[in-house]
Amino acid sequence: MEDDVHIKWLMQGDVSIAWQAARDLLGENRPDLRSRIATEGWGKAFLAARNADGFWGERFYAPRWACTHYVLLELQAMGFPPEHPEIRAIVAQILDTHIARDGGLGESVNGLKSDVCINGMFLNYASYFGARANGLRSVIDFLLSMHMPDGGFNCSLNRAGATHSSLHSTTSVLEGFWAYESHGYTYRLAEVQQAAQTARAFILQHRFYKSDRTGKVINKDFLKMPYPPRWRYNTLRALDHFRAAGQPYAPEMQDALAALEARRRADGLWPRMAMIPGKVFFTMEPPRGPSRWNTLLALRVLKAYPRAPNAA
Repeated sequence: MEDDVHIKWLMQGDVSIAWQAARDLLGENRPDLRSRIATEGWGKAFLAARNADGFWGERFYAPRWACTHYVLLELQAMGFPPEHPEIRAIVAQILDTHIARDGGLGESVNGLKSDVCINGMFLNYASYFGARANGLRSVIDFLLSMHMPDGGFNCSLNRAGATHSSLHSTTSVLEGFWAYESHGYTYRLAEVQQAAQTARAFILQHRFYKSDRTGKVINKDFLKMPYPPRWRYNTLRALDHFRAAGQPYAPEMQDALAALEARRRADGLWPRMAMIPGKVFFTMEPPRGPSRWNTLLALRVLKAYPRAPNAA
């Protein structure tokens, strides 16, 4: 296999990377690796950064990125054991205390308005960590109420107003909807699935990073690959969602796949890009050189969609 040496390099990284590389690139079920994520490396470091009450940061959503919300999102992305009792208890407590008056999950206790992106991200890790089904109903109700006519979502809709969906918000909600569906939740599931399909169609309509009207690049940052991406959109994140959700190859992916191939270094790996500014508990990868995270994501995307040309 052409990428054997690259997969071997991934397997030598943090155990969370090794577990996903074994699963997604080698087709191997390695529960022995997954069980170690909570006791070694990055997973252990996140647990050690907790406050005395078991949470992170000053509040649920502050400071960014060193807060409970974004740590839980990173733990989910790492494949942290979903049955971990302490993490499950944290998610349950958030659900008990942070439902805003509009029914969605708020940034603070007794909030007035919810944020679409936060709710999409919360649904993602809450579903992963087994949040109680009846507690997620109001989050589902809120997100479905924010579905826009063009098929996507925009976090400005219930705040300042919006007429066009955002790739940032749409991808956050899609990841949440997929986690909800794939972990067996059933409340309003048919509507969730339909909303997800139209949201994916919105991304395809924009060829992942281009204006549907002019064909020009919407934002050059969409082609960058900072990890973790937090709430911010990039084409690799979106392609990885399509892969995870089992979506078939579509010609509208081609430009984004070609751009991904073009980012590959001469050594066959993908670069570590500048981090999104903000406070963190620790840095997963050094600021320069190859990135195991980006290489893992890129290789599994290209395994799922091998039709990318060598140049955009």
